[in-house]
Amino acid sequence: MSHLKNTGFADRLTAQQEAKKAMLAKFKAKPAVQDPDFDKREELRAAELEAVRAARAEAKEKARLEALAREEEVAAARRAERKERKALEAAEMRVRKEEKAKGRDELRALGKTSNSKASRAHAWGNLLG
Repeated sequence: MSHLKNTGFADRLTAQQEAKKAMLAKFKAKPAVQDPDFDKREELRAAELEAVRAARAEAKEKARLEALAREEEVAAARRAERKERKALEAAEMRVRKEEKAKGRDELRALGKTSNSKASRAHAWGNLLG
């Protein structure tokens, strides 16, 4: 068949080179058509990322403020408990002082009214015991 085409050696070499070039051209990267909204998509992605970051920062700040509020509530409860305990201790101290003063007054009165030492000792024993 090659004799029908009247091709010589040089023609066959040229045809071979062209076939190789055509094959290589199939594997080459073809220039892609760039999307006209490419820049807009980048801006949208950046805006979405910024929105997500802002939401996370807001949630983090909210959680921090809630934690501070809880800590403040706990501290206020502790302060109130401490105040209540101190007030109770002060009231108990007043009662003890009043009882002591009352006992002292009774002892003084007993010392003034009783004539015998035995009756005073007996009365003191009753008051102390």
